[in-house]
Amino acid sequence: MSIDMAQFHQVFFEESFEGLDIMESGLLNLDMGDVDSETINTIFRAAHSIKGGSGTFGFSSVANFTHVMETLLDEMRDGRRQVTQSAVDVLLGSVDCLREMMTAIQDESEVDEARVAEHKQALETELNGSETPVVKEDSTIAPEPSSSIPSNDEPTISGWKISFCPHTDLLKTGNDPVRMFRELAELGDLEVIVDFQGVPTLFELDPEECHLSWTLILKGDVARESIDDIFDWVEDECDLSVQSLSAAQSGIDEAATATTALETQAPIEAPKNSPSASTTEQSETPAPVKTPSKDKGASKAKPPAAKASGSIRVDTGKIDTLINMVGELVITQSMLSLVGEHFSLDKLDQLKNGLTQLERHTRELQESVMNIRMLPISFVFSRFPRLVHDLSNKLDKKIELKLVGEHTEVDKTVVELISDPLVHLVRNSLDHGIEMPADRLAAGKPETGTVTLEAYHRGGNIVIEVKDDGKGLNKDMLRQKAIEKGLIDEGTVLTDKQCYELIFMAGFSTAEAVTDVSGRGVGMDVVRRNIQSLGGNIEIISELGVGSTMAIHLPLTLAILDGQSIAVGDETYIVPLGSIIESINITDDMVNRVAGKGETFRLRDEYLPIVRMHDIFHVESAKAVNLIEGLIVVVEGQGVRCGLFVDDLLGQQQVVIKSLEANYRCVEGVSSATILGDGSVGLILDIPGLVRLSNQ
Repeated sequence: MSIDMAQFHQVFFEESFEGLDIMESGLLNLDMGDVDSETINTIFRAAHSIKGGSGTFGFSSVANFTHVMETLLDEMRDGRRQVTQSAVDVLLGSVDCLREMMTAIQDESEVDEARVAEHKQALETELNGSETPVVKEDSTIAPEPSSSIPSNDEPTISGWKISFCPHTDLLKTGNDPVRMFRELAELGDLEVIVDFQGVPTLFELDPEECHLSWTLILKGDVARESIDDIFDWVEDECDLSVQSLSAAQSGIDEAATATTALETQAPIEAPKNSPSASTTEQSETPAPVKTPSKDKGASKAKPPAAKASGSIRVDTGKIDTLINMVGELVITQSMLSLVGEHFSLDKLDQLKNGLTQLERHTRELQESVMNIRMLPISFVFSRFPRLVHDLSNKLDKKIELKLVGEHTEVDKTVVELISDPLVHLVRNSLDHGIEMPADRLAAGKPETGTVTLEAYHRGGNIVIEVKDDGKGLNKDMLRQKAIEKGLIDEGTVLTDKQCYELIFMAGFSTAEAVTDVSGRGVGMDVVRRNIQSLGGNIEIISELGVGSTMAIHLPLTLAILDGQSIAVGDETYIVPLGSIIESINITDDMVNRVAGKGETFRLRDEYLPIVRMHDIFHVESAKAVNLIEGLIVVVEGQGVRCGLFVDDLLGQQQVVIKSLEANYRCVEGVSSATILGDGSVGLILDIPGLVRLSNQ
């Protein structure tokens, strides 16, 4: 029975993208000249897993590319090669290339073969041309292949001799030699010669251990890669060598003939599968290639973002809590069913207690389910060490990145959507905030600037701060730039906060020249709009010469909202609780009416516009005429305050957000909808949209 491997593709891609992140993080943490075996082993294992998985699923281009990366990493981890900046740059570029390849395969689009060839050539150049490896006394380096020795570019070979000696634990890992032999037999004419010499006596025999070894003669025009793919999963669990039949017959030494032979290193004294327990894989000796320049080899192109995952890895503790909650809910439901079957007034207290338990368990179940969607913000933060590394080199600045609170959890949807705005804010800190090293020294600062990404919970929100110790924002310069660009009038009086918020105006930029980092005046307005679309806001704190902080405030989840129900005529609307400042009754002397301009009311020392909800949504109400009879709900959105005139406040409640656009259509002044307790639909108000609507 054949197995459809496509069903496992999604898991493979998710694990591979995680492996690429691990490789990138490890490469950025390597110290130049120092062979940190643990870090390199971690990088090597991630590459090895990607190669093995891609070979299993038939993605041979990924497997072949990763094999060359493994070779370079292997020489680093066993001390034959020092860690150099050029090697790290080439490997980082190769990680980008692998990410692009995986994304293209996942999207079922064409892989950029030219880019793959460029990076593969850069890897081979680093292996053979840029530096002479430091060879141990007992190391054996395979000689350059001669024209008589077949390579991967010559798949037609008369046959192969395979020596396969499994380790005793091979069967315990779920691998089956017979199945591998069956796959080999499909490639050509297979002869199997078994060696019984290692089999113990019957009384000493463990049926779960493998004591046999085999010599396999495979005849036919078979590509070497096809053989490697079959043994790929067991190469760490066996002693394996592969020779062409002609080489085996002529007695040529195996190390000089088998261009991609897998040799097992002497056992390391460490437990199996531990970080230090590993085997060395002798790589395929590359064919001579045209060497590209280093600039081309280590590409600085921004890697494409991986496709948003449709799954979440959940801690088993969260699942256990959820199962316990469901169990409690079932017990309560069973109790209420018994009460309902033979209900009488003397069971009223029992019914009330059951309903109270049901409410509590439902709330706890809701919290448990929402907790499953929570992911650590490190999923977003993990991409920034590479960004800071690349941009600081490009800008010739010395910058240290600090990550604080990366284990703070936030809703999966927020994690996916906040990434791009954060990238723009960090790039701005690197480009505009942090000064050049000479300027920092002249200002009495250390030449290395610091950018800090910090996340923490505050109330029902998550706060993400991007802080730098750079030059800060100059409010006078910001105001002057805004006047030059015609964004404000010269006589406009602005507070410090309003001056800082000029950077969010469309078309505003302080860059003297347009570069590939910044300067086009496009971005900060989009950043703010994207953050507001998540139900959040952004705040700027800055001190000239000291630094700046961009603080993003976001709801923990986008699925549930704390809201205030308000009555407008016979209709019920929901106002997000975070938008409400206060609710007041007003008197006639507080109201000012301007012909053709609408109404305002005085709240302490500030005049705020009044938004009549009855007029906005065309709802009839007896209280709609006289402002004295209703209530004013003071709200704030996008830095603008106004007063919503409503009939009454009905109470606070948590509501489940339903997309109005997906189920009906987009309605101005309304962000989404919810189902109320009586089954009716309640509209959730969009406060900034309401302000714009009332002005129209």
